[in-house]
Amino acid sequence: MFIHKHPYKPFIEKDTTKLIVGTLPPPRFSTGDLLEKDVDFCYGSYYNSLWLFIDKIHNLGLRYDGSSEAIEQRKTFLKKHKIGVCDIVASAEREKVDASDLGMTNIKLRDIVGYLKQYPNINTLLFTGGNSKNGPEYFFRRHLKTYNLKLDVVENEVPRIHEFVMPNNTQDAVNGKRIIKTVSLTSSSGAANISISRLPLYKQLKAKNPEFNTFDFRVMQYSEFF
Repeated sequence: MFIHKHPYKPFIEKDTTKLIVGTLPPPRFSTGDLLEKDVDFCYGSYYNSLWLFIDKIHNLGLRYDGSSEAIEQRKTFLKKHKIGVCDIVASAEREKVDASDLGMTNIKLRDIVGYLKQYPNINTLLFTGGNSKNGPEYFFRRHLKTYNLKLDVVENEVPRIHEFVMPNNTQDAVNGKRIIKTVSLTSSSGAANISISRLPLYKQLKAKNPEFNTFDFRVMQYSEFF
């Protein structure tokens, strides 16, 4: 049995307004067996393309290697845009040592609501995946229940948008209540390419431009929120 512990602390600043919420990075980030193009930081797997999408959107010219400069480039971007990272899974057990969310058992979650209380400027959670089993939205819904909170639908088309109320906090509030928006983005992992290809919008855009691909689709989707 492999005990998969999250290797990174939450990356949150006092002025953070958006929080990226995923599950766990691949096990090699916990064991230290990184690949040549991996970056030792949140979403540093070269095969999880989140930073490739952000790089394309903002034309950052990021490095993809084990250098400290590559890490600092990503931290600088996050700070500038008031974006934090706090994956919801603190640890899990795995029979098979891989990055599959479905392969996680005995899962321990981070207290995301606790971080929201600690950092009152956060108003948006960006889930890097939806409500499928063991996805970030799935876990967050379970987490909210422990606080007797729930998500309300705002937009039910991909990327699905919900909101919930953080009571007893008047900062950035409506009628004395703080409103937190959640956005369930299409996963940045390669495993999501099949589900993207089935989306009506993707099919429509692909028909108009045969060169349009799943990478382009995510860049288009992510650009609204990054």
